[in-house]
Amino acid sequence: MHHAGAEELDRRRSIGHIPAWFWVGSGVLLLVLLRGHALLNDPDTFWQIRMGQWIVAHGAVPHADLYSFTRAGEPWISSSWLAQVAFAKAYAAGGWGGIVVLTALAIAATFALLVRALERYWPPVYASLAAIMAIALAAQHLSARPHVLALPIMVTWIAALIAASERRETPSFRLLPLMVLWANLHGGFILGLALIAPILFDAVWNADASQRFRLAVRWIVFGLAALLAACVTPYGWGTLLAAKSIVDLGPLLPLISEWAPPDFSQFSIFEAVVLLVIGAALWRGVTLPLPRIVLVLGFLHMALGHVRSIEVLALLTPLALAAPLARQFGQNAGDGPVATQRNSPALRWAVPLVALMVAAVVSSMQFRPNVKTMPTAAVAALKQHQAARVFNDYDLGGYLIWAGVAPFVDGRTELYGRQFVSEVFAAQSLRRPDLLLALLDRYRIDATLLVPTSPAALLMDHLDGWRRIYADDIAVAHVRTAAAADGAAVVKPEQPR
Repeated sequence: MHHAGAEELDRRRSIGHIPAWFWVGSGVLLLVLLRGHALLNDPDTFWQIRMGQWIVAHGAVPHADLYSFTRAGEPWISSSWLAQVAFAKAYAAGGWGGIVVLTALAIAATFALLVRALERYWPPVYASLAAIMAIALAAQHLSARPHVLALPIMVTWIAALIAASERRETPSFRLLPLMVLWANLHGGFILGLALIAPILFDAVWNADASQRFRLAVRWIVFGLAALLAACVTPYGWGTLLAAKSIVDLGPLLPLISEWAPPDFSQFSIFEAVVLLVIGAALWRGVTLPLPRIVLVLGFLHMALGHVRSIEVLALLTPLALAAPLARQFGQNAGDGPVATQRNSPALRWAVPLVALMVAAVVSSMQFRPNVKTMPTAAVAALKQHQAARVFNDYDLGGYLIWAGVAPFVDGRTELYGRQFVSEVFAAQSLRRPDLLLALLDRYRIDATLLVPTSPAALLMDHLDGWRRIYADDIAVAHVRTAAAADGAAVVKPEQPR
């Protein structure tokens, strides 16, 4: 009877005898591929690929800036070097289609892993609904950038830590290679380290009084081991320092779109989901243990502070809520048949079918970055005029690197520093017109490349000694006509061999 009951539970936890995590992962994969162009909207993707090409060509990681003329040769490390190599390899194999496929696979794996972790506590329908809500929240920050390649690791790492807490055990040291991989893919590994402490608190809170001290010590040892694992990179401790440099940007961060707080002046999916969850919690009388409340409020605080943290709220909050909600509403307590699902016989035909569908989608589409990030004609005009020192809009720096032109500034904000980037934004917005003129002279700028809506671009039309040479709905280019160009030296970014 017990065996028959287990089989029936297995049947109920799959859809057509295929695990829910497979359906969700496959659906996400196809959906993302069909909207593959949206993955290429971020201008930073250009320099990420170029950096990966340089690493592959030289068999080394950079320790100084190779691309700009304002910071050329200054110390800088690429904490996402492994993701950049992956992007470079994907681009070499399939062009922009290769980039899209790699990114889509990472996104699909993320949500499949989320559903698989949640199915230990919830029926597959609820786990799938939670994943759908997470997709809706995270969609705006899913692009071809290193953080997306690290998302499957984030979900796996946090799910394993919370599962260990539920068992009143220490996380397995076999997780440490995941931290090594995470630290080489993206600086977000800092979050994985930081969350060890609150999840330790959760484990100790739930443990018997006689076991708390010993359990806390074992968790602390695991945390120290994870910290050491995060330093297993080409930069060693420098990887931790590089992640800290982003935080040190402080008040500059809100000026960068992905680091800005969410805008609640207009109704958004983020607001809708938050209100829906709060309403459901009030309606059903949800109660949580104190440590889980701390976790959820921490994720919400991050999301309210920075748009890019909404994905953390979307992916990690369900993991924090899964076991307490299962206990409160009489669902499975965490011993679900997830492990048996992966051997489902139906997967034998489902996997090749999905693979064929993916191949059909990819072969039928021509992927290309958003033209708004590619001022191709404007850059060609600058090259024709032999412009060497270009004052560029922040969001156009990535394409300049891609096109072989040394940028004034680009998305590597930690390289340029708080004061420099603050001055750039103040100059481009004309909050300080005198600062724009000062930067043009201080750095001996002989050309500018700005977006048409930039106040600075409009001012350039009226400055003596400057002439507009090109304009479209993507970028406006001006060159200096006065002798003040002063024979500025030509500085070109180093290219892959």
